[in-house]
Amino acid sequence: MPPVQVKGEVLSIRQVGAYHALTVVAPGVAESFHPGQFVGIAVGGEQSSMLLRRCFSVYGAKPRGVYGGTVEVVFAVHGNGTAWLAKQRPHDPLDVVGPLGKGFSLPRQPAVCTLVGGGYGTAPLFSLAEALRARGCRVDFVLGAATEYRLFGYLDAKRMSASIAVTTEDGSMGERGRVSDVLPEVIRRSGTEVVYACGPMGMLRAVAAIAREHQLPSQCAVEESMACGVGVCMTCVLPVVGDDGATRMARACVEGPVFHGDRVRWDDVGTVPPDAHGAPTLAGKAAP
Repeated sequence: MPPVQVKGEVLSIRQVGAYHALTVVAPGVAESFHPGQFVGIAVGGEQSSMLLRRCFSVYGAKPRGVYGGTVEVVFAVHGNGTAWLAKQRPHDPLDVVGPLGKGFSLPRQPAVCTLVGGGYGTAPLFSLAEALRARGCRVDFVLGAATEYRLFGYLDAKRMSASIAVTTEDGSMGERGRVSDVLPEVIRRSGTEVVYACGPMGMLRAVAAIAREHQLPSQCAVEESMACGVGVCMTCVLPVVGDDGATRMARACVEGPVFHGDRVRWDDVGTVPPDAHGAPTLAGKAAP
């Protein structure tokens, strides 16, 4: 179903380690949500000069509730927009658009699935885990962050997974290192058949490479900066190889945020490769 714009209302906001978890009553958004999709939230209030929405992956969605359908997002304060959002309180109004983007594809048959998350990028993996379990899939988690304080969702992951591996770069929890250090062993031990991931781009690049080495399909929800969230501004493009073998600049907010890991040209993210469809050439003409 197409996304909707609703005048929502803050139901609750709470601190979770280094992050904020915000639940918004947003009827019409939760009802058509699919794991991996996101929402755009207007920030600053009606008189604000901050015109662009802030886009957030959905941590959880409940189509029904005492107050109506709700969506929950997790975010860190990085600038004026998220600082304003962190100050909102129950019953404050919020303008929400969603659900947006293309979410994760689910296996048609029960499969062994390993879910890899970094920092609060782990948030969209929990609704995915619930959907996978509903299809009879085994779920294993690999969570990573710089420190224990920046891990998100450990207890949720432990509750819904067959196994969980944790890494922190400073060794404050789990193994010292990164998710890519432990992922190969998790794949071997669990008999992984498909890998799902969400987190920083460098992590996604490493996860996609490991999945490819093990001849496994991977799906990665990218964290490209989005301005409009609906495919108009073209600020979130990245090079992706299509079924025909040609590279095109795909919009993370429309064609993504979930992409097959082996289709993203990770080394060229942030550039327009000269062989990409429509790329400018030295002669001033677009590539075919």
